Amino acid sequence: MTIGKLMVATGVAIIAACLLAGTTAFGAAGMTVFPDAGLRFVGLGLGLGLVIIGGGKGIGNIGSSAVESMARQPEAAKDINGAMVLSAAFVEGATLFGVVVLLLGVFLLKP
Repeated sequence: MTIGKLMVATGVAIIAACLLAGTTAFGAAGMTVFPDAGLRFVGLGLGLGLVIIGGGKGIGNIGSSAVESMARQPEAAKDINGAMVLSAAFVEGATLFGVVVLLLGVFLLKP
């Protein structure tokens, strides 16, 4: 496992723990994993940051590759531009989905 994958896995685990803050760990015993519900907002901030950074990096890579391809083959610029816009729309849609899921997870999960 590379260091990048390890960092992503650790970040996801921290975000999940923060989002589930205040949930009971032992059912009827009433013991909580994290008693402070404010950690949900820490998880929201971390998750939103990762989602936005990932979407921005994806769209940046798409744009960079498209411009490089257009520079190499100017006659195919129209086709490349269409594919770039479609790909960027898919990345933007996935980013928006991630933001909505995080917001729903924070505001609709009851502690």
